[in-house]
Amino acid sequence: MNSNKNNIMRRIIIDKVTINIGVGKPGEPLEKAEKLLKKMFPDLKPVRTKAKKRVQAWGIRPGLEIGVKLTIRGKKAEETLKWLLKAVNNTLKESQFDKYGNFGFGIKEYVWIPGMKYDPSIGIYGMDVIVTVRRPGYRVMYRRIKRSSIPERHRTTKEEVIEYLKNNFGVNIVKE
Repeated sequence: MNSNKNNIMRRIIIDKVTINIGVGKPGEPLEKAEKLLKKMFPDLKPVRTKAKKRVQAWGIRPGLEIGVKLTIRGKKAEETLKWLLKAVNNTLKESQFDKYGNFGFGIKEYVWIPGMKYDPSIGIYGMDVIVTVRRPGYRVMYRRIKRSSIPERHRTTKEEVIEYLKNNFGVNIVKE
């Protein structure tokens, strides 16, 4: 499998980086979280997320806007990932990866991100960062005509993605 290191169809691509801020209620906190994402990425528009389940104790019902998210793709996704990994000292746990190599990490306070200063009008918010990886050719799963599945041998694995992050992003992986 690894004998074709120069095969361009075997390279790993950062498909998208999704940044999610869940506030749990509509109104002012939601607007502040949206303002924070607009401050971080002025050229992109955050999307509000809605609750799917009813949680009576928290006053949440289906359809209620309780968070904001932003999806970044392409070259900008790689640059954003490098920037956000600095907030966690370029360190990830092995348990933060799924079996296909997608991973996520949390940033407890946005002021940990390099270049971000505290804004009293926003307050302190944390965020979840989810990274989806793929190989070239994954489009066949999503296209409209002649849709097909991806064979297991073409999917990314946890070990391959960890190696990719170590080599290209300088990430340290901690075992629990």
